[in-house]
Amino acid sequence: MQKTTAKNMTEGSIIKQIIMFSLPLMLGNIFQMLYNTVDSIVVGNFVGKEALAAVGSTTMIVNMLVFFFNGFSIGAGVLISRYFGGKDLNNLHKAIETTISMTFIFCVLFTLIGSLGVKPMLRFMATPDDVFTDATTYLRIYFLGFSGLLIYNMGSGILRAVGDTRRPLMFLVLTSIVNIILDITFVVGFHFGIEGVAYATIISQFISAILIMYLLVKTKDIYRFSFADMTLDANIIKLIFAIGLPAGIQSVITAFSNVFVQSYINHFGSSCMAGWSSYNKLDTFIMLPMSSMAMAATTFVSQNIGAGKIKRANEGTRITVMTSTLITFIIAVFLYVFAAPSIRMFSSDESVIEFGVLFIRTNVFFLIANCVNHTLAGALRGRGDSKGPMIIMISTFVVIRQIYLFVLTHYVSNTPKWVGFGYPVGWMCCCAIEVLYYRIKWAKNANKVDLKVS
Repeated sequence: MQKTTAKNMTEGSIIKQIIMFSLPLMLGNIFQMLYNTVDSIVVGNFVGKEALAAVGSTTMIVNMLVFFFNGFSIGAGVLISRYFGGKDLNNLHKAIETTISMTFIFCVLFTLIGSLGVKPMLRFMATPDDVFTDATTYLRIYFLGFSGLLIYNMGSGILRAVGDTRRPLMFLVLTSIVNIILDITFVVGFHFGIEGVAYATIISQFISAILIMYLLVKTKDIYRFSFADMTLDANIIKLIFAIGLPAGIQSVITAFSNVFVQSYINHFGSSCMAGWSSYNKLDTFIMLPMSSMAMAATTFVSQNIGAGKIKRANEGTRITVMTSTLITFIIAVFLYVFAAPSIRMFSSDESVIEFGVLFIRTNVFFLIANCVNHTLAGALRGRGDSKGPMIIMISTFVVIRQIYLFVLTHYVSNTPKWVGFGYPVGWMCCCAIEVLYYRIKWAKNANKVDLKVS
């Protein structure tokens, strides 16, 4: 195998490998989340609560497309990790070229879908009139730069698959700083309003996309990409979608279910919407460690299975779930204690703060169950098992959650607190079923593997 700066996770201390992989990834995710969070902070403090509610209400729409694409990215990452762990350089290159070719196709497709679907989706969510115009403006501009986000996510996914999380972090730090500077310049300096934060975001995302593609094209490493070698290999696409499609469908349907939750929240007015939006930004941050650990579990398990080290993959799964759970609990304690100051970052409106604190203190400790869900699902996808987590998460995050919300709001108590509690209901049910599924299907079959690649 030729010289490489990628990280081989099939040897050495398991806990050290996972932590060293996860830390840059978690920091990178934090900076990536700063894009939308800084938008919320700037508009909440310098434009108004209606603009804050508008930015928050658009998150679910964007997530439906991003999550579907990330499912494809997961499938590609598992395959690339498997070939990398097995030292199969021919298929490694074929997988990378096919993955990037498909990404360019998704860029065109998703930009069109996103742009055309703005008003119908906002109406579907029962977006109030005082928020509708700002939300429409923000989304239309955002989707003009959607390709930048997709290209960066896929490029960094390729690097993660071969164990490199350091350079994607460097790019995100740089572009996040650019985004903050542009947000303040456009909104505070030029008074562009919500258009300013939207343009700041897409400019920053395009910069990150250019940087990641430059690295992939110019590197001398084993994962080098060449435009001249772009291909659409049918077998590679089939294998990617075998894992990626279930993960993408699960994420899209879950996000769509969250649109229903947002529609329930929208009935309580802009103050509740802004409080819910602020809570969701913080909720997203507390989920970053578990998301990073889930990605680490996927890469670790996939690389070790590719190398034939299945027992090491099983031990890595156990260690990753335990570490992720501990980190999530510690963060939950701090967020519960400092709930009010955390919401004040987004708004000084007392009614917004009151709603935000209510949602945090009702839900935050139940994120421990969600931590198990995502980390264990990441390990299962690393094995090639993507259908199991998909079925479990759709059943709990969508079906059970929607049944709960319908019964609650029509027959029990239609209040913001218990509507917001729809999230933990899904998390707890998913945790119980997924742990049982893993123990029955995988823990007792230590040498079992899905997704045979050739």
